[in-house]
Amino acid sequence: MSARKAAILSHIDGIATQRDRWRDRNSGFYADDMNFLKFLIPEGARILDLGCGTGSLLAGLKPSYGMGVDFSANMIDVARANYPETEYPELQFRVGDVEALKPLKDDLKGPFDFIILSDTLGFVDDCQALLEQLHDLCDEETRIVIAYYSHLWEPLLRTGEALGLKMPQPEVNFLSPADIANILSLADFDVIKTEWRQIVPTRLFGIGTAINRFIGTLPLIRKLSLRHFIVARSFRKAKRKSLSTTVLVPCRNEKGNIESAITRLPRFCDDLEVLYVEGNSSDGTFEECERVRDHYAKPENGGWDIKVFKQPGKGKGDAVRKGFDEARGDVLMILDADLTMPPEELPKFYDAIAGGKGEFINGSRLVYPMEKGAMRFLNYWANRTFAMIFSFLLNQRFTDTLCGTKVLTKADYQKIQAGRSYFGEFDPFGDFDLIFGAAKQNLKIIEIPMRYADRTYGEPQISRFRDGWLLLQMVVFAWRKLKAF
Repeated sequence: MSARKAAILSHIDGIATQRDRWRDRNSGFYADDMNFLKFLIPEGARILDLGCGTGSLLAGLKPSYGMGVDFSANMIDVARANYPETEYPELQFRVGDVEALKPLKDDLKGPFDFIILSDTLGFVDDCQALLEQLHDLCDEETRIVIAYYSHLWEPLLRTGEALGLKMPQPEVNFLSPADIANILSLADFDVIKTEWRQIVPTRLFGIGTAINRFIGTLPLIRKLSLRHFIVARSFRKAKRKSLSTTVLVPCRNEKGNIESAITRLPRFCDDLEVLYVEGNSSDGTFEECERVRDHYAKPENGGWDIKVFKQPGKGKGDAVRKGFDEARGDVLMILDADLTMPPEELPKFYDAIAGGKGEFINGSRLVYPMEKGAMRFLNYWANRTFAMIFSFLLNQRFTDTLCGTKVLTKADYQKIQAGRSYFGEFDPFGDFDLIFGAAKQNLKIIEIPMRYADRTYGEPQISRFRDGWLLLQMVVFAWRKLKAF
C-alpha cells in the first residue's frame, strides 16, 4: 500500500464510527443521492458496492444480493453491525482493497447487474487499473455506476469541512466527468449516460429540493451541480452474436406498400421473421397482407416466414406492442409500412446490434439530405426542435426521435415492458415508450443515419397540429419523469 493510501486508510478508520452521524446531519444531500441511484438501479438487482463504507447505500437499494467491499476494517465492522447477516441475509460485507480484487474474486460471486463506485475513485491511486479489474465481474448486461463530487465544488467543500458542516476528508482525486469518461475509455468501458444533480445540497425547508428539481436540471445550470453520475458498460463483453430477427411492419391504409416490404427486404440473418400488424384499414391492407403471406411462404417464392395480425386497439404504439408480444426473434425491428425508411438499410441496424455496438438502435432521417417532398417544411423543423429537446432530457444525442425505425433485443424490450409502470401507458406513437424505456434501463443508444425517401403510396398518418400538441405534452411528461423527480 502506498504512503498516500495508508494515510487515507488511517483517516477513514478513525472516522468510521462517526460516518452515520454525518450522514444524518446531511440527510437532504444523501436522500437526493439515493433517490437518483434508485432511478438508475431497480430493486432486486445483484449489486457490488466498491467502497461501501457503513453499508447504508447498498442496503437502501434493496438488492437481491448485495456485496460491499471497503478497505477499512472499521467501516466493515460498522456495516456488519448495522446490517447483521441474520436479519439481512442478502447483504454481505468484506474487507478488501478495491484496487486489488483478485484475492476476493471467488468470494464476490460475480457477475453483477450493477457495480457501484460512489466517491470511491477519489481515494484510489490508479483509477484505470481499478476499472480494468471489473471486466471479470461483468457480463454484457452489467452496468458500472459512478457517483462523484464535481471538481468545481472543491473550494466550497473544503470550506464546509473547515466550518464543521461536512465530514472531513483526506486529500482526494477531484475528477471531472470528462476525466472519468476518458479513464473509462482507456479501461475498455463504454459510457452510456452522464447526469448532474444537486445545485443546492440541502433541503432548506423544501426550497433546496424545489430548486434541484425544477431549476438544477436545466441546460447549462446543471453542469454547476455538486454531484455527477456516469453509467457505463464493459465493451469487452459486448461480443458479436448470431441472432434471429423479427421485422415488424405496422400498417394502416398501406396496401400498395405491403408486397414491396418483402421484395425489398434483404435476408440479412439466417432466421428472419416478418410480422404485419394491421390497423383496421379501409383500403384492403389486411387482405393484401394475407395474400403476400400466402404467396411468399411458398418455397419457389422465397419461403418467407410471414405472420399477419390485427391490432386490438388504435395507434402505432398499440400495433408495436402487439407485434413485439407475438414476435419470436432475438432482435426486434420496426419497419414503417410507408417504406420511407428503405428496407435495404436494415442490415446496418442488424450489424450494429449483433456486433454489440449498441443495444437500442434508432434511425435518423435528418443527417443525410432527403428526397424532395419526403418531409414537409414544418415537420422538418418540428423534428429538429424535438430532437434537440429530447437530447437534453435523455442526456443522449438524438437527431431524430420520430424516425419509425427502432431496433432492440427482445430481452431488452421485456425489461422495458416490465418497467413500463414507471411511465405508464402514455404514448400513442410507440416511439417514446421505447426511447424513454431504453434510457431508463441504461441501454446503450446509438443512431444510424439513413436516406429518407418520399412515400409512393398513401398519405401520412401523422397530423402536424394535433400530433404536434401531443408531442409538446410528451416533452412536459418526459421532463417530469426523467428530470424533475
